[in-house]
Amino acid sequence: MANTNQVSLGRANLTGNASNNRDLYLDLFSGEVFKGFQHNSIARDLVMKRTLKNGKSLQFIYTGRTKAEYHTPGTPILGNADKAPPVAEKTITVDDLLVSSAFLYELDETLAHYELRGEISRKIGYALAETYDRKIFRSITRGARNASPVSATNYTEPGGTQIRLGTATNGSDATNPTSLIAGFYDAAAALDEKGVSSDGRVAVLNPRQYYELIQAVGTNGLVNRDVQGTALQSGTGIIEIAGIQIYKSMNIPFMGKFGTNASLPLAGDFVGETMAADTAVTGNNYGSRNNYGGQVFGKSCGLIFQREAAGVVEAIGPQVQVTSNDVSVMYQGDLIVGRLAMGADYLNPAAAVEFVCDVAPSVDSNGVVNTSGAANF
Repeated sequence: MANTNQVSLGRANLTGNASNNRDLYLDLFSGEVFKGFQHNSIARDLVMKRTLKNGKSLQFIYTGRTKAEYHTPGTPILGNADKAPPVAEKTITVDDLLVSSAFLYELDETLAHYELRGEISRKIGYALAETYDRKIFRSITRGARNASPVSATNYTEPGGTQIRLGTATNGSDATNPTSLIAGFYDAAAALDEKGVSSDGRVAVLNPRQYYELIQAVGTNGLVNRDVQGTALQSGTGIIEIAGIQIYKSMNIPFMGKFGTNASLPLAGDFVGETMAADTAVTGNNYGSRNNYGGQVFGKSCGLIFQREAAGVVEAIGPQVQVTSNDVSVMYQGDLIVGRLAMGADYLNPAAAVEFVCDVAPSVDSNGVVNTSGAANF
């Protein structure tokens, strides 16, 4: 009996031999990882993103305000006497390599009646996207709690903003539509007063907050009602309040957790992961090279910001690596690794607003958040 002529499903252009009979499978998997990352990551496109090559960090330059002076006829114009505007810098360093991996035993794939690689690839993408967003949102929250990096005598640059939802010491104000809508207008006014551009203003809320606002659409005119039906509930930023697009995410600091806080009196509450300190490592340790906050963010309950609020630098964008050839033969399977190298930090605190509840923000005489007091939020 003659041998069959097998269709080379995994071999590119019918070329090669048994050692490269999975070329096309690898290409498909790579697409699945990046698709999973894009589906779950929203922060990447909402802040300033730069690609880093041949270096470990990127420098961002700030310029403060300057003054106008009257000219005396006959005198040369040689620049303001105070040498304004003041200049400062902010450096964002790339954190150490972030990976998510899985080993697939070839026999398991052969015996399984369901497709494994596509599902695992999406989960790897989700894991990378989750960490990516959490770093950015923590950076924005820290920005809302800090003064401007520009500091000079007789010059005051606006810092971050914290807005208390409601007036009582009640955590349920975090999901009260009336309190949320009032907070949006307060935030818009604060950003206007600080000279922050209205272009690119967004809000990121916890899903419970987002859906509370959706339910209020039909009962008041404060929420943009141009989009209705199923599109309204998609959670992709189609609702606007005061010109601010609204997104939802489980990855913002919310009442000291990522997810829903256990104190909300609702049946079936999901208790998200408790936030741990994430400060920059030193010496030969590996981890975050930027400070993402040692605070517990226990009273934080939403973010409003403009794209200048934070920056992210990428040395290695989200990508996938898969073992092959001798390694696959030795272990009779493939190790699949999703990886990226990025770092994030706040840039312009004036462009960051944090919602807090159950406590009033602590500010100094210039309206700048008192960071020593904010550590308890």
